[in-house]
Amino acid sequence: MTVTLDAAFFASLSRLRLAMGHKASMNLTGNRKSTQKGSSTEFSDFREYMPGDDIRRIDWNAYGRLDRLYVKEYMEEKEVIVSILIDTSASMDYGIHKKSERACMLAAAFAYMGLNNMDRVMLYDMRQMQQPFAAGGGKRALPKIVDWLSQRTFDKRADVGEAVRQLPANGPGMTLIISDFLQESFIDSGQEQEAARKILRFLEYRRQRAAFLHVLAGEELSAGLSAELTGTRNLIDMEEKSTLRLTLDAASIRVYEQAVQEFLSGLRQECARRGAFHAVCSTETDIYQQIFQELRKLYEF
Repeated sequence: MTVTLDAAFFASLSRLRLAMGHKASMNLTGNRKSTQKGSSTEFSDFREYMPGDDIRRIDWNAYGRLDRLYVKEYMEEKEVIVSILIDTSASMDYGIHKKSERACMLAAAFAYMGLNNMDRVMLYDMRQMQQPFAAGGGKRALPKIVDWLSQRTFDKRADVGEAVRQLPANGPGMTLIISDFLQESFIDSGQEQEAARKILRFLEYRRQRAAFLHVLAGEELSAGLSAELTGTRNLIDMEEKSTLRLTLDAASIRVYEQAVQEFLSGLRQECARRGAFHAVCSTETDIYQQIFQELRKLYEF
């Protein structure tokens, strides 16, 4: 699939930084990189020279090429790991506006916010947890992130719980899980709360601020919006490729929509109970509205 590097979109995120929650309880002090000028020898970025800057930081090679003075900035050694897990199951490739595309846009956006604060960002394909993509060094890593996301294929099945359990122990940080959570451990007999509880307990033990970004297609949330669904239809399991023939009417669609709301409510309650974040990310919602309104609690200015 293709992820577009929309300059205007990412420019709107340039001042946002991921909020790590209660830093004292997570023991983040001394572990996070800061964009404040430090005395470390680890390079951060260039900016134009300003009166009062240490002349020892001037990059004379840049001056020779550009005929303008630039200084090198360095960062304090306070690194936090931001882990972003993307569900690449076949079910994520569903929708008029595909869930896979929204998932990748959200992953890129929150990776960029992590890079804004010089955090180290680790991107994981849930079906290939042993091959993460590590991004660091600030905003310059964004094109590589977009390229990695563009190479994802959405096929077969991934297990969210199993993927989380394979995360390495990198110390306190933040873990974002981007998924439709449409798998047996979550949807069988109303087991969504227990499935979420196991994941959140594990992440608590690892001192992670956890966030569930629950990506669903608009037609999954409101099947009644699609009048053509009524009648006899063949429903195809995108992962197992099995077919179920059903006759759908207005009453059965209402039952489905009620089940969806109960499923979402169960996840929302369990996340709230354990201090985690949960938000439904509909593919029908404008991406700017989603970031700047619905997901506002995940970042700071």
